[in-house]
Amino acid sequence: MITSLSIKNYALIEKLAIDFSKGFSIITGETGAGKSIILGAIGLVLGKRADLTSLKNKEEKCVIEAQFEIGKYNLREFFEANDLDYEDDTIIRREILPSGKSRAFINDSPVNLQELQDLSLYLIDIHSQQQTQELSDENVQFKIIDAIANNAEVIAEYQKLLKSYKSDRSKLNALLKKQSDAGKEQEYHTFLLNELVATQLKSGEQEELEADYEKLNNVEIIKESLDKSLAIANEEQFGVFHNLNEIKNALQKVAPFSVEYQKLFERITSLTIEFDDVSKELENCSEKLLNDPAQLELINQKLQSIYNLQKKHQVSSVDELLQIQSDLGNSLLELDNMDEEIALLTKSIEEKATELDIHASKIHENRVNAIPKLSAQLVSILETLGMPNARFNMELQSSETYFQNGKDELQFLFSANKGTDFGLLKKVASGGEMSRIMLAVKAILAKYSKLPTLIFDEIDTGVSGEIAIRMGEIMKEMSSTMQIFAITHLPQIAAKGDSHFKVSKSTVGDDTLSELKLLSQENRIIEIAQMLSGANISDSALNHAKELLN
Repeated sequence: MITSLSIKNYALIEKLAIDFSKGFSIITGETGAGKSIILGAIGLVLGKRADLTSLKNKEEKCVIEAQFEIGKYNLREFFEANDLDYEDDTIIRREILPSGKSRAFINDSPVNLQELQDLSLYLIDIHSQQQTQELSDENVQFKIIDAIANNAEVIAEYQKLLKSYKSDRSKLNALLKKQSDAGKEQEYHTFLLNELVATQLKSGEQEELEADYEKLNNVEIIKESLDKSLAIANEEQFGVFHNLNEIKNALQKVAPFSVEYQKLFERITSLTIEFDDVSKELENCSEKLLNDPAQLELINQKLQSIYNLQKKHQVSSVDELLQIQSDLGNSLLELDNMDEEIALLTKSIEEKATELDIHASKIHENRVNAIPKLSAQLVSILETLGMPNARFNMELQSSETYFQNGKDELQFLFSANKGTDFGLLKKVASGGEMSRIMLAVKAILAKYSKLPTLIFDEIDTGVSGEIAIRMGEIMKEMSSTMQIFAITHLPQIAAKGDSHFKVSKSTVGDDTLSELKLLSQENRIIEIAQMLSGANISDSALNHAKELLN
Protein backbone atom coordinates (compact mmCIF):
# COMPACT_ATOMS: atom_id res chain seq x y z
CA MET A 1 0.00 0.00 0.00
CA ILE A 2 1.04 3.62 -0.48
CA THR A 3 2.16 5.11 2.86
CA SER A 4 3.32 8.60 1.84
CA LEU A 5 3.40 11.00 -1.08
CA SER A 6 5.71 13.97 -1.56
CA ILE A 7 5.21 16.49 -4.38
CA LYS A 8 7.42 19.45 -5.27
CA ASN A 9 6.91 21.97 -8.09
CA TYR A 10 4.11 20.08 -9.85
CA ALA A 11 1.15 21.85 -11.55
CA LEU A 12 -0.49 24.03 -8.85
CA ILE A 13 1.42 22.36 -6.02
CA GLU A 14 4.52 24.14 -4.76
CA LYS A 15 5.34 21.66 -2.03
CA LEU A 16 3.31 18.92 -0.40
CA ALA A 17 4.03 15.96 1.88
CA ILE A 18 1.28 13.69 3.16
CA ASP A 19 1.08 10.32 4.91
CA PHE A 20 -1.58 7.70 4.23
CA SER A 21 -2.86 4.83 6.33
CA LYS A 22 -4.45 1.50 5.52
CA GLY A 23 -8.21 1.13 5.33
CA PHE A 24 -10.65 3.48 3.57
CA SER A 25 -9.46 7.01 2.77
CA ILE A 26 -11.67 9.76 1.36
CA ILE A 27 -10.53 12.68 -0.82
CA THR A 28 -12.93 15.55 -1.36
CA GLY A 29 -12.74 19.08 -2.68
CA GLU A 30 -14.51 21.51 -4.97
CA THR A 31 -14.36 21.00 -8.72
CA GLY A 32 -11.07 22.42 -9.97
CA ALA A 33 -9.44 22.38 -6.54
CA GLY A 34 -6.76 19.96 -7.66
CA LYS A 35 -7.99 16.39 -7.11
CA SER A 36 -6.92 15.50 -10.64
CA ILE A 37 -3.49 16.98 -9.87
CA ILE A 38 -3.01 14.51 -7.02
CA LEU A 39 -4.01 11.65 -9.34
CA GLY A 40 -1.71 13.04 -12.01
CA ALA A 41 1.22 13.07 -9.58
CA ILE A 42 0.52 9.45 -8.58
CA GLY A 43 0.25 8.61 -12.27
CA LEU A 44 3.74 10.00 -12.90
CA VAL A 45 5.11 7.83 -10.08
CA LEU A 46 3.44 4.86 -11.77
CA GLY A 47 5.18 5.54 -15.09
CA LYS A 48 2.98 7.88 -17.10
CA ARG A 49 4.73 10.23 -19.51
CA ALA A 50 5.36 13.83 -18.54
CA ASP A 51 6.35 17.11 -20.18
CA LEU A 52 7.32 20.65 -19.21
CA THR A 53 3.68 21.62 -18.61
CA SER A 54 3.92 19.54 -15.40
CA LEU A 55 6.33 22.06 -13.87
CA LYS A 56 4.92 24.88 -11.77
CA ASN A 57 8.20 26.81 -11.91
CA LYS A 58 9.71 26.12 -15.31
CA GLU A 59 13.21 26.90 -14.03
CA GLU A 60 13.21 24.24 -11.30
CA LYS A 61 12.83 20.49 -11.49
CA CYS A 62 9.68 18.70 -10.39
CA VAL A 63 10.13 15.84 -7.89
CA ILE A 64 7.41 13.36 -6.94
CA GLU A 65 8.19 10.63 -4.44
CA ALA A 66 5.93 7.88 -3.11
CA GLN A 67 6.65 5.24 -0.49
CA PHE A 68 4.99 1.83 -0.69
CA GLU A 69 4.77 -0.92 1.90
CA ILE A 70 5.14 -4.09 -0.19
CA GLY A 71 6.38 -6.71 2.26
CA LYS A 72 3.21 -8.84 1.98
CA TYR A 73 2.95 -8.89 -1.80
CA ASN A 74 5.68 -11.36 -2.93
CA LEU A 75 7.53 -8.92 -5.18
CA ARG A 76 11.10 -10.06 -4.49
CA GLU A 77 11.14 -12.06 -7.71
CA PHE A 78 10.16 -8.98 -9.73
CA PHE A 79 12.95 -6.93 -8.16
CA GLU A 80 15.53 -9.67 -8.77
CA ALA A 81 14.40 -10.13 -12.39
CA ASN A 82 14.88 -6.39 -13.01
CA ASP A 83 18.14 -6.19 -11.03
CA LEU A 84 16.67 -3.83 -8.41
CA ASP A 85 17.35 -3.55 -4.68
CA TYR A 86 14.36 -4.92 -2.78
CA GLU A 87 13.03 -3.10 0.29
CA ASP A 88 9.82 -3.84 2.21
CA ASP A 89 9.34 -0.08 2.24
CA THR A 90 10.05 0.76 -1.37
CA ILE A 91 10.47 4.35 -2.56
CA ILE A 92 9.67 5.40 -6.13
CA ARG A 93 10.90 8.83 -7.24
CA ARG A 94 10.16 10.67 -10.46
CA GLU A 95 12.01 13.80 -11.55
CA ILE A 96 11.15 16.13 -14.44
CA LEU A 97 13.98 18.50 -15.32
CA PRO A 98 13.54 22.03 -16.75
CA SER A 99 14.98 20.69 -20.01
CA GLY A 100 11.95 18.41 -20.31
CA LYS A 101 13.88 15.23 -19.61
CA SER A 102 12.45 12.77 -17.12
CA ARG A 103 14.19 10.41 -14.70
CA ALA A 104 12.78 7.62 -12.56
CA PHE A 105 14.22 5.71 -9.59
CA ILE A 106 13.16 2.67 -7.58
CA ASN A 107 14.99 2.59 -4.24
CA ASP A 108 17.51 5.03 -5.78
CA SER A 109 18.24 2.70 -8.72
CA PRO A 110 17.61 4.40 -12.10
CA VAL A 111 14.88 2.68 -14.13
CA ASN A 112 13.09 3.29 -17.42
CA LEU A 113 9.38 4.04 -17.67
CA GLN A 114 8.54 0.51 -18.79
CA GLU A 115 10.02 -0.97 -15.62
CA LEU A 116 8.07 1.59 -13.59
CA GLN A 117 4.85 0.71 -15.42
CA ASP A 118 5.47 -3.01 -14.92
CA LEU A 119 5.91 -2.53 -11.16
CA SER A 120 2.85 -0.28 -10.92
CA LEU A 121 0.64 -3.18 -12.03
CA TYR A 122 1.37 -4.79 -8.65
CA LEU A 123 0.84 -1.60 -6.62
CA ILE A 124 -2.15 0.56 -7.53
CA ASP A 125 -5.26 0.36 -9.68
CA ILE A 126 -6.69 3.81 -10.42
CA HIS A 127 -10.33 3.44 -11.39
CA SER A 128 -11.53 6.40 -13.43
CA GLN A 129 -14.79 7.16 -15.21
CA GLN A 130 -13.04 6.18 -18.43
CA GLN A 131 -12.36 2.75 -16.97
CA THR A 132 -16.08 2.40 -16.27
CA GLN A 133 -16.69 2.74 -20.00
CA GLU A 134 -13.98 0.12 -20.63
CA LEU A 135 -16.28 -2.36 -18.87
CA SER A 136 -17.99 -2.68 -22.26
CA ASP A 137 -14.75 -3.88 -23.85
CA GLU A 138 -14.63 -7.63 -24.46
CA ASN A 139 -11.00 -7.90 -23.30
CA VAL A 140 -11.88 -6.26 -19.97
CA GLN A 141 -14.88 -8.56 -19.59
CA PHE A 142 -12.66 -11.59 -20.20
CA LYS A 143 -10.18 -10.36 -17.58
CA ILE A 144 -13.01 -10.19 -15.02
CA ILE A 145 -14.23 -13.71 -15.80
CA ASP A 146 -10.67 -15.09 -15.91
CA ALA A 147 -9.89 -13.62 -12.49
CA ILE A 148 -12.87 -15.49 -11.02
CA ALA A 149 -11.95 -18.59 -13.04
CA ASN A 150 -8.36 -18.52 -11.75
CA ASN A 151 -7.19 -18.75 -15.35
CA ALA A 152 -4.01 -16.65 -14.96
CA GLU A 153 -1.56 -19.59 -14.99
CA VAL A 154 -3.16 -21.56 -17.81
CA ILE A 155 -3.54 -18.39 -19.94
CA ALA A 156 0.16 -17.57 -19.37
CA GLU A 157 1.08 -21.08 -20.59
CA TYR A 158 -1.33 -20.72 -23.52
CA GLN A 159 0.17 -17.34 -24.52
CA LYS A 160 3.72 -18.68 -24.37
CA LEU A 161 2.71 -21.60 -26.61
CA LEU A 162 0.74 -19.28 -28.91
CA LYS A 163 3.81 -17.10 -29.44
CA SER A 164 5.82 -20.16 -30.49
CA TYR A 165 2.94 -21.38 -32.68
CA LYS A 166 2.67 -18.02 -34.46
CA SER A 167 6.44 -17.94 -34.94
CA ASP A 168 6.33 -21.36 -36.62
CA ARG A 169 3.40 -20.28 -38.79
CA SER A 170 5.29 -17.18 -39.86
CA LYS A 171 8.37 -19.27 -40.73
CA LEU A 172 6.24 -21.76 -42.66
CA ASN A 173 4.51 -19.03 -44.66
CA ALA A 174 7.87 -17.47 -45.48
CA LEU A 175 9.23 -20.87 -46.58
CA LEU A 176 6.19 -21.62 -48.73
CA LYS A 177 6.45 -18.23 -50.41
CA LYS A 178 10.18 -18.74 -50.94
CA GLN A 179 9.54 -22.19 -52.35
CA SER A 180 6.85 -20.83 -54.68
CA ASP A 181 9.06 -17.97 -55.87
CA ALA A 182 12.09 -20.25 -56.20
CA GLY A 183 10.07 -22.87 -58.07
CA LYS A 184 9.28 -20.35 -60.78
CA GLU A 185 12.98 -19.55 -61.22
CA GLN A 186 14.40 -23.02 -60.56
CA GLU A 187 14.62 -24.02 -64.23
CA TYR A 188 16.35 -20.78 -65.18
CA HIS A 189 18.77 -20.99 -62.24
CA THR A 190 19.58 -24.60 -63.16
CA PHE A 191 20.35 -23.47 -66.73
CA LEU A 192 22.62 -20.68 -65.43
CA LEU A 193 24.44 -23.08 -63.12
CA ASN A 194 24.97 -25.69 -65.84
CA GLU A 195 26.28 -22.98 -68.17
CA LEU A 196 28.85 -21.87 -65.59
CA VAL A 197 29.86 -25.42 -64.69
CA ALA A 198 30.30 -26.34 -68.38
CA THR A 199 32.73 -23.47 -68.87
CA GLN A 200 35.05 -25.08 -66.27
CA LEU A 201 36.13 -21.79 -64.79
CA LYS A 202 39.32 -21.51 -62.72
CA SER A 203 40.48 -18.64 -60.57
CA GLY A 204 43.18 -16.56 -62.35
CA GLU A 205 42.81 -18.30 -65.73
CA GLN A 206 41.45 -15.27 -67.56
CA GLU A 207 44.76 -13.40 -67.21
CA GLU A 208 46.73 -16.46 -68.38
CA LEU A 209 44.47 -17.02 -71.39
CA GLU A 210 44.66 -13.36 -72.40
CA ALA A 211 48.50 -13.50 -72.23
CA ASP A 212 48.64 -16.72 -74.30
CA TYR A 213 46.21 -15.27 -76.83
CA GLU A 214 48.37 -12.16 -77.33
CA LYS A 215 51.48 -14.34 -77.81
CA LEU A 216 49.90 -16.71 -80.37
CA ASN A 217 48.07 -13.96 -82.20
CA ASN A 218 51.40 -12.08 -82.79
CA VAL A 219 53.73 -15.08 -83.28
CA GLU A 220 55.32 -13.86 -86.55
CA ILE A 221 56.22 -10.44 -85.18
CA ILE A 222 57.58 -11.98 -81.97
CA LYS A 223 59.60 -14.59 -83.91
CA GLU A 224 61.12 -11.96 -86.17
CA SER A 225 62.06 -9.73 -83.20
CA LEU A 226 63.63 -12.58 -81.23
CA ASP A 227 65.69 -13.83 -84.17
CA LYS A 228 66.89 -10.33 -85.00
CA SER A 229 67.93 -9.83 -81.37
CA LEU A 230 69.85 -13.10 -81.42
CA ALA A 231 71.62 -12.15 -84.66
CA ILE A 232 72.73 -8.81 -83.26
CA ALA A 233 73.93 -10.45 -80.08
CA ASN A 234 75.87 -13.32 -81.60
CA GLU A 235 77.25 -11.98 -84.94
CA GLU A 236 80.81 -13.37 -85.10
CA GLN A 237 82.86 -10.16 -85.63
CA PHE A 238 80.52 -7.31 -84.74
CA GLY A 239 77.95 -8.87 -82.41
CA VAL A 240 77.21 -7.48 -78.98
CA PHE A 241 78.58 -10.55 -77.24
CA HIS A 242 81.85 -10.37 -79.25
CA ASN A 243 82.28 -6.66 -78.43
CA LEU A 244 81.60 -7.21 -74.71
CA ASN A 245 84.34 -9.85 -74.63
CA GLU A 246 86.73 -7.45 -76.35
CA ILE A 247 86.04 -4.80 -73.71
CA LYS A 248 86.41 -7.36 -70.95
CA ASN A 249 89.83 -8.51 -72.27
CA ALA A 250 91.06 -4.93 -72.57
CA LEU A 251 90.04 -4.07 -68.97
CA GLN A 252 91.55 -7.29 -67.65
CA LYS A 253 95.01 -6.04 -68.68
CA VAL A 254 94.73 -2.78 -66.69
CA ALA A 255 92.76 -4.08 -63.71
CA PRO A 256 95.86 -4.79 -61.56
CA PHE A 257 96.96 -1.14 -61.79
CA SER A 258 94.04 0.46 -59.92
CA VAL A 259 91.05 -0.37 -57.70
CA GLU A 260 88.96 1.76 -60.03
CA TYR A 261 89.99 -0.34 -63.09
CA GLN A 262 89.42 -3.53 -61.11
CA LYS A 263 85.83 -2.47 -60.35
CA LEU A 264 85.21 -1.64 -64.01
CA PHE A 265 86.53 -5.07 -65.01
CA GLU A 266 84.25 -6.78 -62.48
CA ARG A 267 81.25 -4.87 -63.72
CA ILE A 268 81.87 -5.71 -67.40
CA THR A 269 82.44 -9.34 -66.42
CA SER A 270 79.07 -9.37 -64.64
CA LEU A 271 77.44 -7.69 -67.62
CA THR A 272 78.92 -10.26 -69.97
CA ILE A 273 77.58 -13.13 -67.86
CA GLU A 274 74.11 -11.51 -67.67
CA PHE A 275 74.06 -10.82 -71.43
CA ASP A 276 75.07 -14.40 -72.14
CA ASP A 277 72.09 -15.55 -69.99
CA VAL A 278 69.74 -13.17 -71.84
CA SER A 279 71.01 -14.48 -75.16
CA LYS A 280 70.30 -18.07 -74.15
CA GLU A 281 66.77 -17.10 -72.97
CA LEU A 282 66.11 -15.41 -76.31
CA GLU A 283 67.23 -18.53 -78.10
CA ASN A 284 65.00 -20.71 -75.84
CA CYS A 285 61.95 -18.48 -76.44
CA SER A 286 62.54 -18.52 -80.17
CA GLU A 287 62.77 -22.32 -80.25
CA LYS A 288 59.53 -22.76 -78.21
CA LEU A 289 57.56 -20.25 -80.26
CA LEU A 290 55.32 -22.10 -82.71
CA ASN A 291 52.58 -20.89 -84.97
CA ASP A 292 49.52 -22.91 -83.73
CA PRO A 293 46.23 -21.61 -85.24
CA ALA A 294 44.21 -24.44 -83.65
CA GLN A 295 45.37 -23.58 -80.10
CA LEU A 296 44.78 -19.91 -80.80
CA GLU A 297 41.18 -20.69 -81.76
CA LEU A 298 40.60 -22.75 -78.59
CA ILE A 299 41.90 -19.93 -76.40
CA ASN A 300 39.77 -17.40 -78.23
CA GLN A 301 36.63 -19.53 -77.75
CA LYS A 302 37.29 -19.92 -74.01
CA LEU A 303 37.86 -16.18 -73.60
CA GLN A 304 34.68 -15.35 -75.53
CA SER A 305 32.73 -17.70 -73.23
CA ILE A 306 34.15 -15.93 -70.18
CA TYR A 307 33.40 -12.47 -71.63
CA ASN A 308 29.82 -13.49 -72.49
CA LEU A 309 29.24 -14.84 -68.96
CA GLN A 310 30.67 -11.69 -67.38
CA LYS A 311 28.37 -9.54 -69.50
CA LYS A 312 25.32 -11.70 -68.68
CA HIS A 313 25.97 -11.61 -64.92
CA GLN A 314 27.27 -8.02 -64.94
CA VAL A 315 30.63 -8.82 -63.33
CA SER A 316 34.24 -8.26 -64.39
CA SER A 317 36.22 -11.26 -63.09
CA VAL A 318 36.25 -15.04 -63.10
CA ASP A 319 36.28 -15.05 -59.29
CA GLU A 320 32.92 -13.23 -59.29
CA LEU A 321 31.53 -15.77 -61.74
CA LEU A 322 32.74 -18.58 -59.46
CA GLN A 323 30.93 -16.92 -56.51
CA ILE A 324 27.71 -16.75 -58.55
CA GLN A 325 28.17 -20.42 -59.45
CA SER A 326 28.55 -21.28 -55.76
CA ASP A 327 25.49 -19.20 -54.77
CA LEU A 328 23.35 -20.83 -57.46
CA GLY A 329 24.46 -24.25 -56.31
CA ASN A 330 23.63 -23.44 -52.68
CA SER A 331 20.27 -21.96 -53.66
CA LEU A 332 19.27 -25.08 -55.58
CA LEU A 333 20.53 -27.29 -52.74
CA GLU A 334 18.51 -25.19 -50.26
CA LEU A 335 15.44 -25.64 -52.45
CA ASP A 336 15.98 -29.38 -52.39
CA ASN A 337 16.14 -29.29 -48.56
CA MET A 338 13.12 -26.99 -48.26
CA ASP A 339 10.55 -29.78 -48.53
CA GLU A 340 12.03 -31.49 -45.50
CA GLU A 341 12.05 -28.24 -43.51
CA ILE A 342 8.44 -27.51 -44.49
CA ALA A 343 7.41 -31.00 -43.37
CA LEU A 344 9.12 -30.54 -39.98
CA LEU A 345 7.51 -27.12 -39.43
CA THR A 346 4.10 -28.42 -40.45
CA LYS A 347 4.39 -31.25 -37.94
CA SER A 348 5.51 -28.82 -35.20
CA ILE A 349 2.55 -26.51 -35.94
CA GLU A 350 0.11 -29.40 -35.76
CA GLU A 351 1.53 -30.57 -32.43
CA LYS A 352 1.40 -27.03 -30.97
CA ALA A 353 -2.15 -26.55 -32.27
CA THR A 354 -3.15 -29.71 -30.40
CA GLU A 355 -1.56 -28.37 -27.20
CA LEU A 356 -3.20 -24.97 -27.72
CA ASP A 357 -6.59 -26.65 -28.11
CA ILE A 358 -6.05 -28.48 -24.81
CA HIS A 359 -5.16 -25.23 -23.02
CA ALA A 360 -8.01 -23.34 -24.72
CA SER A 361 -10.44 -26.09 -23.67
CA LYS A 362 -9.26 -25.79 -20.06
CA ILE A 363 -9.63 -21.99 -20.19
CA HIS A 364 -13.14 -22.40 -21.63
CA GLU A 365 -14.14 -24.95 -18.99
CA ASN A 366 -12.91 -22.69 -16.18
CA ARG A 367 -14.83 -19.77 -17.64
CA VAL A 368 -18.02 -21.81 -17.95
CA ASN A 369 -17.74 -22.72 -14.27
CA ALA A 370 -16.90 -19.14 -13.22
CA ILE A 371 -19.65 -17.31 -15.10
CA PRO A 372 -22.55 -18.46 -12.84
CA LYS A 373 -20.50 -17.48 -9.75
CA LEU A 374 -19.69 -14.06 -11.19
CA SER A 375 -23.27 -13.48 -12.32
CA ALA A 376 -24.71 -14.49 -8.93
CA GLN A 377 -22.29 -12.27 -7.01
CA LEU A 378 -22.94 -9.30 -9.32
CA VAL A 379 -26.70 -9.70 -8.97
CA SER A 380 -26.40 -9.96 -5.19
CA ILE A 381 -24.30 -6.78 -4.86
CA LEU A 382 -26.39 -4.82 -7.38
CA GLU A 383 -29.55 -5.72 -5.49
CA THR A 384 -28.17 -3.89 -2.47
CA LEU A 385 -27.24 -0.98 -4.77
CA GLY A 386 -30.86 -0.41 -5.82
CA MET A 387 -30.89 -2.67 -8.88
CA PRO A 388 -33.04 -5.61 -7.65
CA ASN A 389 -33.93 -6.81 -11.14
CA ALA A 390 -30.45 -6.72 -12.64
CA ARG A 391 -29.62 -9.84 -14.63
CA PHE A 392 -26.59 -10.94 -16.66
CA ASN A 393 -26.28 -13.37 -19.53
CA MET A 394 -22.64 -14.06 -20.40
CA GLU A 395 -22.54 -16.19 -23.54
CA LEU A 396 -19.33 -18.01 -24.44
CA GLN A 397 -18.92 -19.25 -27.98
CA SER A 398 -15.92 -21.38 -28.99
CA SER A 399 -14.29 -20.44 -32.29
CA GLU A 400 -11.55 -21.79 -34.52
CA THR A 401 -9.43 -18.67 -34.02
CA TYR A 402 -6.56 -18.58 -31.55
CA PHE A 403 -7.06 -15.32 -29.68
CA GLN A 404 -4.54 -13.93 -27.20
CA ASN A 405 -6.52 -15.35 -24.26
CA GLY A 406 -7.99 -18.52 -25.73
CA LYS A 407 -10.49 -19.46 -28.44
CA ASP A 408 -13.65 -18.01 -26.91
CA GLU A 409 -15.86 -15.19 -28.11
CA LEU A 410 -18.00 -13.45 -25.49
CA GLN A 411 -21.28 -11.60 -25.38
CA PHE A 412 -21.70 -9.82 -22.05
CA LEU A 413 -25.45 -9.17 -21.99
CA PHE A 414 -27.35 -7.23 -19.35
CA SER A 415 -30.90 -6.38 -18.38
CA ALA A 416 -31.68 -3.89 -15.61
CA ASN A 417 -35.45 -4.32 -15.42
CA LYS A 418 -38.07 -7.04 -15.48
CA GLY A 419 -39.71 -7.56 -18.85
CA THR A 420 -36.80 -6.10 -20.82
CA ASP A 421 -34.66 -8.15 -23.16
CA PHE A 422 -30.98 -8.69 -22.65
CA GLY A 423 -28.74 -6.32 -24.56
CA LEU A 424 -25.07 -5.48 -24.88
CA LEU A 425 -23.90 -3.80 -21.69
CA LYS A 426 -22.67 -0.63 -23.41
CA LYS A 427 -26.03 -0.14 -25.15
CA VAL A 428 -28.54 -0.80 -22.37
CA ALA A 429 -26.81 0.35 -19.13
CA SER A 430 -27.05 4.00 -18.04
CA GLY A 431 -24.12 5.94 -16.58
CA GLY A 432 -25.30 5.39 -13.02
CA GLU A 433 -25.91 1.70 -13.66
CA MET A 434 -22.43 1.34 -15.19
CA SER A 435 -20.90 2.95 -12.08
CA ARG A 436 -22.70 0.52 -9.80
CA ILE A 437 -21.82 -2.47 -11.97
CA MET A 438 -18.15 -1.44 -11.98
CA LEU A 439 -18.14 -1.07 -8.20
CA ALA A 440 -19.68 -4.54 -7.92
CA VAL A 441 -17.01 -5.90 -10.25
CA LYS A 442 -14.21 -4.27 -8.24
CA ALA A 443 -15.70 -5.57 -4.98
CA ILE A 444 -15.73 -9.12 -6.37
CA LEU A 445 -12.24 -8.86 -7.90
CA ALA A 446 -10.86 -7.59 -4.59
CA LYS A 447 -11.43 -11.09 -3.19
CA TYR A 448 -9.30 -12.64 -5.93
CA SER A 449 -6.69 -9.91 -6.39
CA LYS A 450 -3.55 -9.33 -4.36
CA LEU A 451 -3.43 -5.68 -5.42
CA PRO A 452 -2.64 -3.60 -2.31
CA THR A 453 -4.28 -0.29 -3.31
CA LEU A 454 -7.36 0.73 -5.29
CA ILE A 455 -8.30 4.35 -6.04
CA PHE A 456 -11.88 5.14 -7.08
CA ASP A 457 -12.07 8.42 -8.98
CA GLU A 458 -15.71 9.54 -8.72
CA ILE A 459 -17.20 6.08 -9.21
CA ASP A 460 -20.35 7.51 -7.64
CA THR A 461 -21.35 9.32 -10.85
CA GLY A 462 -25.10 9.17 -11.36
CA VAL A 463 -26.04 7.92 -7.88
CA SER A 464 -27.17 9.53 -4.64
CA GLY A 465 -29.08 8.98 -1.41
CA GLU A 466 -29.41 5.45 -0.06
CA ILE A 467 -27.50 3.96 -3.02
CA ALA A 468 -24.54 6.21 -2.24
CA ILE A 469 -24.60 4.97 1.37
CA ARG A 470 -24.50 1.37 0.18
CA MET A 471 -21.68 2.12 -2.26
CA GLY A 472 -19.73 3.60 0.63
CA GLU A 473 -20.40 0.50 2.72
CA ILE A 474 -19.14 -1.76 -0.06
CA MET A 475 -15.92 0.25 -0.40
CA LYS A 476 -15.57 0.20 3.38
CA GLU A 477 -15.94 -3.58 3.33
CA MET A 478 -13.34 -3.86 0.55
CA SER A 479 -10.89 -1.83 2.66
CA SER A 480 -10.68 -4.65 5.20
CA THR A 481 -8.39 -6.54 2.79
CA MET A 482 -6.84 -3.70 0.77
CA GLN A 483 -6.15 0.03 0.88
CA ILE A 484 -9.04 1.96 -0.68
CA PHE A 485 -9.17 5.63 -1.75
CA ALA A 486 -12.38 7.27 -2.96
CA ILE A 487 -12.45 10.67 -4.63
CA THR A 488 -16.07 11.69 -4.19
CA HIS A 489 -18.60 14.52 -4.15
CA LEU A 490 -21.13 12.55 -2.11
CA PRO A 491 -21.30 13.08 1.67
CA GLN A 492 -22.82 9.61 2.14
CA ILE A 493 -19.62 8.02 0.79
CA ALA A 494 -17.28 10.56 2.41
CA ALA A 495 -18.70 9.68 5.83
CA LYS A 496 -17.70 6.04 5.48
CA GLY A 497 -13.96 6.71 5.34
CA ASP A 498 -11.47 5.89 8.07
CA SER A 499 -9.57 9.05 7.17
CA HIS A 500 -10.59 12.11 5.18
CA PHE A 501 -8.35 14.36 3.04
CA LYS A 502 -9.44 17.64 1.51
CA VAL A 503 -8.00 19.22 -1.62
CA SER A 504 -8.29 23.01 -1.63
CA LYS A 505 -7.10 25.84 -3.84
CA SER A 506 -6.03 29.29 -2.70
CA THR A 507 -4.62 32.48 -4.23
CA VAL A 508 -1.39 33.88 -2.79
CA GLY A 509 -0.53 37.18 -4.47
CA ASP A 510 -0.49 36.46 -8.19
CA ASP A 511 -0.09 32.74 -7.64
CA THR A 512 -2.63 29.91 -7.30
CA LEU A 513 -1.77 26.96 -5.08
CA SER A 514 -3.38 23.60 -4.36
CA GLU A 515 -2.90 21.65 -1.14
CA LEU A 516 -4.02 18.37 0.38
CA LYS A 517 -4.73 18.16 4.12
CA LEU A 518 -5.85 15.43 6.50
CA LEU A 519 -9.00 16.63 8.26
CA SER A 520 -9.54 16.40 11.99
CA GLN A 521 -12.86 15.01 13.23
CA GLU A 522 -14.20 18.55 13.77
CA ASN A 523 -13.12 19.75 10.34
CA ARG A 524 -14.48 16.57 8.81
CA ILE A 525 -17.95 17.34 10.21
CA ILE A 526 -17.75 20.81 8.66
CA GLU A 527 -16.59 19.43 5.29
CA ILE A 528 -19.43 16.89 5.10
CA ALA A 529 -21.93 19.55 6.21
CA GLN A 530 -20.70 21.79 3.36
CA MET A 531 -21.10 18.88 0.95
CA LEU A 532 -24.71 18.58 2.19
CA SER A 533 -25.79 22.22 2.20
CA GLY A 534 -23.11 24.32 0.51
CA ALA A 535 -20.95 27.15 1.89
CA ASN A 536 -23.64 28.40 4.28
CA ILE A 537 -23.78 25.54 6.76
CA SER A 538 -27.09 25.06 8.55
CA ASP A 539 -27.58 23.42 11.94
CA SER A 540 -29.52 20.63 10.30
CA ALA A 541 -26.60 20.02 7.91
CA LEU A 542 -24.19 19.82 10.84
CA ASN A 543 -26.47 17.39 12.66
CA HIS A 544 -26.89 15.34 9.50
CA ALA A 545 -23.10 15.26 9.04
CA LYS A 546 -22.64 14.00 12.59
CA GLU A 547 -25.29 11.32 12.02
CA LEU A 548 -23.55 10.15 8.84
CA LEU A 549 -20.20 9.95 10.61
CA ASN A 550 -21.70 8.00 13.50
